Amino acid sequence: MAIGIKDKVAIIGMGCTKFGEFWDKSEEDLIVDAYKEAIEDAGIETKDIDAAWFGSAFDEVNVGKGGIPLARALKLPNIPVTRVENFCATGTEALRGACYAVASGASEIALAIGAEKLKDTGYGGLPALGASTGTENLFYYPNLSAPGMFGMVASAYFDKYGLSPEEGKRILARISYKSHKNGAMNPRAHLRKEATIDQIMNAPIIAYPLGLFDCCGVSDGGAAAIVVPADKAKDFRPDPIYVKALQLSLTPATGIGHQSWNGVHFEETRIAGEKAYKEAGIENPREEINLMEVHDCFSISELVTYESLHISPMGNARDDIEDGFFDLDGKIPCQSDGGLKCFGHPIGASGIRMIYEIYKQLQGKAEPAERQLKGNIRLGLTHNHGGIAGSLVCSVAIFGTA
Repeated sequence: MAIGIKDKVAIIGMGCTKFGEFWDKSEEDLIVDAYKEAIEDAGIETKDIDAAWFGSAFDEVNVGKGGIPLARALKLPNIPVTRVENFCATGTEALRGACYAVASGASEIALAIGAEKLKDTGYGGLPALGASTGTENLFYYPNLSAPGMFGMVASAYFDKYGLSPEEGKRILARISYKSHKNGAMNPRAHLRKEATIDQIMNAPIIAYPLGLFDCCGVSDGGAAAIVVPADKAKDFRPDPIYVKALQLSLTPATGIGHQSWNGVHFEETRIAGEKAYKEAGIENPREEINLMEVHDCFSISELVTYESLHISPMGNARDDIEDGFFDLDGKIPCQSDGGLKCFGHPIGASGIRMIYEIYKQLQGKAEPAERQLKGNIRLGLTHNHGGIAGSLVCSVAIFGTA
């Protein structure tokens, strides 16, 4: 019987670059920058690492295939290096590989890095999914776009729960308003300007009802984590962060093959979340989780994730959003670093970037100080999903201080 990974692995070092448009930097530069911060944070050297996982979703800018770009950039001395890709869960997938290796005893100190140079691919987020993303043989819909998919989810949500377009757009705007406010304080975030509710509501429509401010940015960036056995973590630092759960759920196109999916909530998130709570020993996530980083590729994605993760009751996330439940000073702050919306979304790096924020907040070291959460912060959750609505890959991970 599987017993999970709870408290078998700890993170002892992390690094994260600033996200943005880096025309003067290569993917190798971003890898090195994230790695240098991580090993300095962990107090180790390259020779101490015995295995590595590299998360990268796009091939176009990799200097070589497989794990070679990472081995070359970091001069890793003949250790196993594995490249992984799992849509927008790619970064978390890299961490999962490193953690499983350490938990099994196959590795003593493992590295996970995610990096992406999306701006160099010409990817803008709007073209139909296809050859540029390697999905030309996977999807049934030749003109599908990411904003179009989540625009349909938003319309379905408004209809299911009786929201007028004006009401629905205002709730979504409140989500983006919160993320912009947080991101404006974060020196590593890509988009650092606050936006008013009215600005968000009146922005140009990208895919109805989603406007410009409902969509996350396309960014370059890198992030890294170093993991060791939990019982040895305090040999490296006094404040390691422990892995409480790592769950992954994929749907075999159920939602696009027939009408069993309601077009609103994501079963992948519900199932991965429930398994993660069980693995971490969490019975009431609304009361036990202290902060979250969820996959807000679009504002509606964040809203339905609140409900799919059993934080807000189904159909009633609007009350929590309007009450400030997810604000920086709310009960469960979500996107304290600005989220995908403002920090940015270099696909291979995003999952580890989320973990970086949880790691720093749990240690009480978020920068600048005004972003640091107050009170007894013990448990943080990260969530990624990728693919297409109705056929997603979803990861849910939980981390804690002890």
